[in-house]
Amino acid sequence: MCVLAATGCGVPTVGRAEPAGPQVVFSDDFDGPAGASPSPQWRFQTGGGGWGNNEMQTYTDDPANVGLDGAGHLAISARGTALDRITSARITTQGTFDFISGRAEARIQLPGGAGLHPAFWLLGSNIDEVGWPEAGEIDVIETLNDAPEFHTGIHTPSLGSERGEQVSASGPVPFPLAGQFHTYWVDRSPGRIVTGIDELTLFTVTPADLAPESRWVFDAPFFLLLNVAVGGDWPGPPDASTPNPSTMLVDWVRVTAR
Repeated sequence: MCVLAATGCGVPTVGRAEPAGPQVVFSDDFDGPAGASPSPQWRFQTGGGGWGNNEMQTYTDDPANVGLDGAGHLAISARGTALDRITSARITTQGTFDFISGRAEARIQLPGGAGLHPAFWLLGSNIDEVGWPEAGEIDVIETLNDAPEFHTGIHTPSLGSERGEQVSASGPVPFPLAGQFHTYWVDRSPGRIVTGIDELTLFTVTPADLAPESRWVFDAPFFLLLNVAVGGDWPGPPDASTPNPSTMLVDWVRVTAR
């Protein structure tokens, strides 16, 4: 007599696999000595020229503008020797990391002051081939001036429009945005983008929310960007009250994929 429970009688046992959870596919805690450059998974975009918004800063890779602070943060600082001579930094994962579906989040302390425009955002990885807005843009968080409210949304190509269609949300939140650390996040899944701050959901968009002449281009690889812009059409110029330097501190960045 064969007792299956005891011996199996040559029949292999079949285990039940645990469901797969989110997998961390990118992370940076910005640990290292003060003044060190961020890890090679970040690349610098440098130069001036307004960057599409008539901005005033020139982006550099100078440690005075971008580097570790020695206390576990990345510091991106806008500095001016005069109101019309300003340097800052913009770093990206273009060419080193991108993702299609999952959650990208960063714990950031945003700066506040006249003319400041810090941002955590994403661009389509094919931007060098197809240009903007054809590649698509996802703005996880942007603030202006003294950061009285959040700005978040997308830019997507639209037939007959050089600047595409913008679908966005903005407004106040029940806590200060400037000068405090918060976790800013975007959750990407096929046909759906959701952004938020900490436990607060700010914005949800799907293809149904676009105008008929616009195209959904967001189910494709996108890379990460962090920068502090100054001046331009949006938000306007800095003035004598603008902190110098004005620094965005980034505690960590993480992407989890499903």
